[in-house]
Amino acid sequence: MKNLCPLGRVVLFSVYRKARCKVIVNKLVVGPFASNCYIVGAESNREGMIVDPGAEAKQILNRVKDLELDVKSIFLTHGHIDHIAALKEVKEATGAEVAIHADDAKSLHSRSLATIFGLSFPPSPPPDKLLKGGDTIDIGDLHFLVLHTPGHTPGGICLFGHGVVFSGDTLFNYGIGRTDLPGGSYNQLMDSIHTKLMVLADDTIVYPGHGSDTTIGTERSGNPFLHSPTL
Repeated sequence: MKNLCPLGRVVLFSVYRKARCKVIVNKLVVGPFASNCYIVGAESNREGMIVDPGAEAKQILNRVKDLELDVKSIFLTHGHIDHIAALKEVKEATGAEVAIHADDAKSLHSRSLATIFGLSFPPSPPPDKLLKGGDTIDIGDLHFLVLHTPGHTPGGICLFGHGVVFSGDTLFNYGIGRTDLPGGSYNQLMDSIHTKLMVLADDTIVYPGHGSDTTIGTERSGNPFLHSPTL
């Protein structure tokens, strides 16, 4: 982690030090874009959070019930329709607070991408909390660090803690997020990946917004986009 600023090292060390609990990570693949929704909880007290309720609210809520988790927060890695379409129903059912990066908050009320893809979804509630890079998340025994990773969207984030990172549409297994939609930037995305994700330990598990799980080490050594010339 030598590439991080001193403050970054302190924050990451703090997250590592506090992250000694057994964490439940349960993945659901939802909606027409096969988006990954993650239900995350601590076995110690059954408090938890949901990352990216992209569709199929009933399925998400049934899984929460099966896991017997008390969901306190809903985190959105970014504001695209395939990651927020079930937000209204999930929030109403759980009463959990909604958190998104400040730079993507306005996208909760945008219908532009939904129109492009011919989709509709219930109006999203306003966020309860606006995030920024460096924020720490403490939900019972769960402790995560917010990494601001713009490029796919201006307010894209990843959540790091407990030896895992929820990477949204920033980094995939042998892939990266698309940058051709409004607000996207290839150069920003690659900078985010190299400076925020590739500084993590090789054995960090990556839970992406689409596709299969991977590790930082796997992507560092084999992701073709990380070894291609800059466009």
